[in-house]
Amino acid sequence: MKISDYNHCVDQFADAVYRFILKNIKVEDRARDVVQDSFMKMWEKRKEIDATKAKSYLFTTAYHCMIDVIRREKKVLYKNELPLVENPTKNQAHDVQSILNLALEQLPDIQKNVVLLRDYEGYSYEEIGEICKLNASQVKVYIYRARASLKKFIGNPEMVI
Repeated sequence: MKISDYNHCVDQFADAVYRFILKNIKVEDRARDVVQDSFMKMWEKRKEIDATKAKSYLFTTAYHCMIDVIRREKKVLYKNELPLVENPTKNQAHDVQSILNLALEQLPDIQKNVVLLRDYEGYSYEEIGEICKLNASQVKVYIYRARASLKKFIGNPEMVI
């Protein structure tokens, strides 16, 4: 990969990687750190990366960095007391986006990641498989299960009242 290809990757994909990571981590500073680490790793390996596969490499690297951050945070949380997840009540006003975000938080990490890559970022099943180290049929199963869980969660009348 040439320097111009790397710069093109930064211009082209930085926002998409940031959105994906932020959607999972929820903390802007940590999301920026993960994106920065991903581009740093890409820079260090730029001579080995094929420019046509740079996007896939970047998202794969960001995904793995994000998983590392999440694991580190979980270790800290287990040492302390885990926070309780707040359930909305009928009296609280929720817009569709906040209900969807709450529903996404209830999903297992792998399901949340594949559904975000597919539905928010528009990746194909094969690309998601490369990023998450899964085959296409596993990706399809995780997406199906995630969507079914989301439908069940959002379909609950208490969630939309």
